[in-house]
Amino acid sequence: MIGLILLALIVLAGLWAIAIFNGLVRRKNMVAEAWSGIDAQLKRRADLIPNLVDTVKGYAGHERETFEELARLRSQGQASGDVAARGQTELQIGAGLGRLMAVAEGYPQLRASETFQTLQKDLAETEDQIQLARRYYNGTVREFNVKIEQFPSNLVARFGGFKPAQFFQIENDADRAVPKVALGT
Repeated sequence: MIGLILLALIVLAGLWAIAIFNGLVRRKNMVAEAWSGIDAQLKRRADLIPNLVDTVKGYAGHERETFEELARLRSQGQASGDVAARGQTELQIGAGLGRLMAVAEGYPQLRASETFQTLQKDLAETEDQIQLARRYYNGTVREFNVKIEQFPSNLVARFGGFKPAQFFQIENDADRAVPKVALGT
């Protein structure tokens, strides 16, 4: 009788550990899926940048430094795999886009251009989608990190080799106000 009770307890403990492990795997995959959402929106923004730069370049060719910096940051952002480094690069891209829009403000013919207006609208929509994807990602990271830190699931997480995921955030508080993109026409 005692042997049966012990066997039942061992089976229950095993089922419990399997359930926790599967929950951790599910949350880890949700984090990966959420990151792919951010990545897709960042790629969409990166794809808009050359068109926007070319459009502005036609009117403001002397702003070469701004154009080259945006091109460099775009390449750097697409190559970065680390969440924190990607966040910093994307912050710099946002600031560069703000400078590009400031350049465009000096050219009324450019602001009136249908191509430029369409690109501005697409960029604004993409920025909104990036914010939504970032919130979703950070929410899934929070849930995953809480689960791997809470007792008793932390025991299974440690055994399963689960590591906390990084939030997609701005490291420097002073940088939080920098990426203002004025899309007024």
